[in-house]
Amino acid sequence: MATPSSAVVRAFAPASASNIACGFDIFGFAAEGWGDTVEARRREEPGVVLTAIEGDDGVLPREAAKNTAGIAVMQFLAEVGAPETGIALRLTKGMPLRSGLGSSAASAVAALTAVNALLGAPLAKERLLAAAVAAEAAACGSAHADNAAPSLYGGFVLVRGGARPEVTPLPVPAELTCAFLHPPLEVDTGAARKLLGDHIPLHAAVTQWGNTAALVAALFREDWALLQSALVDVVAEPVRSRLVPGFAQIQAAARAEGALGCSLSGSGPTLFALCRGLPQAERAAATMAMALTTATGLTGETQVTRVGAAGARVLP
Repeated sequence: MATPSSAVVRAFAPASASNIACGFDIFGFAAEGWGDTVEARRREEPGVVLTAIEGDDGVLPREAAKNTAGIAVMQFLAEVGAPETGIALRLTKGMPLRSGLGSSAASAVAALTAVNALLGAPLAKERLLAAAVAAEAAACGSAHADNAAPSLYGGFVLVRGGARPEVTPLPVPAELTCAFLHPPLEVDTGAARKLLGDHIPLHAAVTQWGNTAALVAALFREDWALLQSALVDVVAEPVRSRLVPGFAQIQAAARAEGALGCSLSGSGPTLFALCRGLPQAERAAATMAMALTTATGLTGETQVTRVGAAGARVLP
């Protein structure tokens, strides 16, 4: 194993939007603003420990073997053949929990990025991603990389495969922006996945395949009309949207404001609306927030960003 490059390393991993309407488990992009920070340091005693977690209101497990950051680092150490190496982690949550914004993935990716730098960068990104996916599987019961991959690589990505996913970066039109609305609700990812079942009708599958292909083509061609027509989910959204009060009204408000499309990020409850240009995204965010309050009486948190932020990185 490489010689440690520093006594302490801090790393940041951004939040991410996943599924992107039609792309269940295969599309995701990094989001600006929200994200997790992990500080990693060597310790004399063997094993991985979480010394502190901030920003979670005491919700997340402090035992490393039950937290995605700790699980990911354990996977990393096993991969490099040093499972007894002593590592202490300090996690700072910078996003809502169970929000559909890749909270557990960001924790895992930030921890892996920090420890990889701490130990002299022995693993390439594809192997870090495999460790993050293993941690995600432990957290929600299934191996999927549509949050971990954009959080690690940044940008807008297509992911295929399970435990060893293949990541394909997709082009992002310069004007493509996003309005996020996070209602003050939580959706359990594992429970939301179980709602979907294991089978879908053939006609729904064909529609979904066509929309995913159209979305990729639209990004390559910067075809805004095609992108708008592609942002339709006939598989997950009809089921999962029932978990988010006011969803239909929020989605309608975003579309009425000119958004290209609006759907759940991951399993929700956060909604995203893809837009053309920051002014349109700002209008969409305000309209979505107003629709949430009108429909439910709740006040949500909004975020406006360009699509495809930078991925995980070591902090100075």
